[in-house]
Amino acid sequence: MSTVNPQPLWQPTAERIAEARITRFQAWAAEHHGAPADGGYAALHRWSVEELETFWKAVTEWFDVRFTTPYERVLGDRSMPGAQWFPGATLNYAEHALRAAGSRADEPALLHVDETHDPRPVTWADLRRQVGSLAAELRALGVRPGDRVSGYLPNIPEAVVALLATAAVGGVWTSCAPDFGARSVLDRFQQVEPVVLFTVDGYRYGGKEHDRRGIVAELRRELPTLRAVVHIPLLGTDAPDGALKWSALTAADTAPVFEQVPFDHPLWVLYSSGTTGLPKAIVQSQGGILVEHLKQLGLHCDLGPEDRFFWYTSTGWMMWNFLVSGLLTGTTVVLYDGSPGHPDTGAQWRIAERTGATLYGTSAAYVMACRKAGVHPSRDHDLSAVKCVATTGSPLPPDGFRWLHDEVRHDLWIASVSGGTDVCSCFAGAVPTLPVHVGELQAPCLGTDLQSWDPSGKPLTDEVGELVVTNPMPSMPIHFWNDPDGSRYHDSYFDTYPGVWRHGDWITLTSRGSVVIHGRSDSTLNRQGVRMGSADIYEAVERLPEIKESLVVGIEQPDGGYWMPLFVHLAPGATLDDDLTDRIRKTIRTQLSPRHVPDEIIEVPGIPHTLTGKRIEVPVKRLLQGTPLEKAVNPGSIDNLDLLAHYQELARTRP
Repeated sequence: MSTVNPQPLWQPTAERIAEARITRFQAWAAEHHGAPADGGYAALHRWSVEELETFWKAVTEWFDVRFTTPYERVLGDRSMPGAQWFPGATLNYAEHALRAAGSRADEPALLHVDETHDPRPVTWADLRRQVGSLAAELRALGVRPGDRVSGYLPNIPEAVVALLATAAVGGVWTSCAPDFGARSVLDRFQQVEPVVLFTVDGYRYGGKEHDRRGIVAELRRELPTLRAVVHIPLLGTDAPDGALKWSALTAADTAPVFEQVPFDHPLWVLYSSGTTGLPKAIVQSQGGILVEHLKQLGLHCDLGPEDRFFWYTSTGWMMWNFLVSGLLTGTTVVLYDGSPGHPDTGAQWRIAERTGATLYGTSAAYVMACRKAGVHPSRDHDLSAVKCVATTGSPLPPDGFRWLHDEVRHDLWIASVSGGTDVCSCFAGAVPTLPVHVGELQAPCLGTDLQSWDPSGKPLTDEVGELVVTNPMPSMPIHFWNDPDGSRYHDSYFDTYPGVWRHGDWITLTSRGSVVIHGRSDSTLNRQGVRMGSADIYEAVERLPEIKESLVVGIEQPDGGYWMPLFVHLAPGATLDDDLTDRIRKTIRTQLSPRHVPDEIIEVPGIPHTLTGKRIEVPVKRLLQGTPLEKAVNPGSIDNLDLLAHYQELARTRP
């Protein structure tokens, strides 16, 4: 690929560079911690990875992180996995998230928007009061530090209150969106054994109401560790027998009491997709998320008290957790609960306008859908408040950059970012002081020694390689749930390059310091930003008696699309007719997620495996992307090489 591309699409003005928080941070860090005063972002980044402990010490001081007991040193052990950050320190994430309530009590902390697109504010004072009331009730229910609290909730203020109240008592939060079916939710929640479950009776999406009371009843039956269920009547129904009412738990005028917990105390569990079993239950720490998100949101995203932060997301995606952390910088957070395209494709732009969003985040797929639908954001909406449009979920194609530039504003900062659920942050992306080049992420993030490696571990420039991170990040998992010896954690990131994080993305680091993401190098299914493992699909589909075996892959398309075919090997006598096709789609939609219904269902004569019996998803994906057979797979590792000819032929003949 060419990485010359010398002419930037956007260049920040000298005034904008001077006003950026990252510029002020660099000058302050130069004065107090020996950071380079000159050389701009490249010099600051180099210092941040070479002087890792000094950099993170500077971050905690710049953002006035409140340690109730001091840390012994910044990094007690820097080995990966197992790095020990700020040993000895205690703090509380929720306390930092609610600090703005002291000075801006009557200003909005949250703006809640549903499909009516009418923003409804929750003030800082009311958010703090609700968190205080709910935290006291959780303690009364016996919730203690380390206990898990779960939410089957849409993107509504109640979800934010529940997360912060859980963190305030030292509990461990975990959530799923209500469009997930019972099996998907149980595969996640059963691993962590929650003691409290927050639920809604249903949700509204695409102009329709979706009743989830039956799913909630099943969750209650299948989660025996629950001591309490809290009912939020989003559709107006009465609380079921034995459930507590949300309104009763949040009515008191109670100041929150913040449990002071160790820096590495668990904050929440996120779920990555497992390709060979249950989703990985990823545990991240209160302190690690606090300092990583302060850096990411306060420096890279340039957010502060005057900003409004809107990202289209659901509670089942790490971007929701990231969005909530906007509160750490005193920013007003915009919560949208509804379809991204209701009543029309331009819906998200209308929400950005009506909420006065200064940073609006969405998916690359949505940007490309707007382009194809002929949406004209700046013509139809007042987007003068929007300083930055950010995208993630998949790489933003060059045409997406150009469309945003042409259809939103020529002086728009376009931040394509890339990270992962695994760190709940970005490895590369937004830098307010750097130019934007078409098809590229601006730079690796501070404190992140991001590199592109070949199979032997040699760093590459201007060539495609594996995304690796060679030093620890505070938000890397402290562990996986139910992984007592750490073997699953180790095998997920560190089995290819010992002691170095391999993420599973193909990237190019350009000689100009920018980053190009080429998509996954593994078999994660990343649909509209929501990741799911192929194992989830197989478990659901292969319950149908007509399906002997199946294989699913997700393939990033050159135009920004995402093609997800499901290949099925049928049982003897079965026929892939309309009825079976419909039942397969319905099974995935109802049991797993409507986002992961395949684009095509294709009959194949058999599913290829490794010699140890594992389905070979990545080689099939590579074949379908046009990679020659001899480069896509090691022939000696396959049980039936002849089966691959079918996929190779499909790649050749598919338009």
